[in-house]
Amino acid sequence: MYSEIQRERADIGGLMARPEHREWNPELIKPKKLLNPVKASRNHQEMHRELLMNHRRGLGVDSKPELQRVLEHRRRNQLIKKKKEELEAKRLQCPFEQELLRRQQRLNQLEKPPEKEEDHAPEFIKVRENLRRITTFTNGERAL
Repeated sequence: MYSEIQRERADIGGLMARPEHREWNPELIKPKKLLNPVKASRNHQEMHRELLMNHRRGLGVDSKPELQRVLEHRRRNQLIKKKKEELEAKRLQCPFEQELLRRQQRLNQLEKPPEKEEDHAPEFIKVRENLRRITTFTNGERAL
């Protein structure tokens, strides 16, 4: 069995050109390694460099899908745009409009506290007042 393998290798060796034969014969053309056009491109080289740097730093590739990242980016841009428009609207208001807004805010603040006091009353007081109203209505209906 071992001898058969050696015979096969010997036959193959006779067919292949030996490296020694290539070196001393100047008429033979020496093969050159072909360049891979993908690896030779600048974009590929820059991306490869960036991936290596991120790998060395320990940063992983984003786990979010591209669509989700794009949507988040758009939402963020819309919020920024909206805030800018609001700021511009405030800047463009004349002093008269600003004073009217201040007065309206003061009036709203003065009107709100009585409502808040009623809301902060304990629940048993509210129920007791409701019961009083009900009893007065029933007494009033009997008199009629």
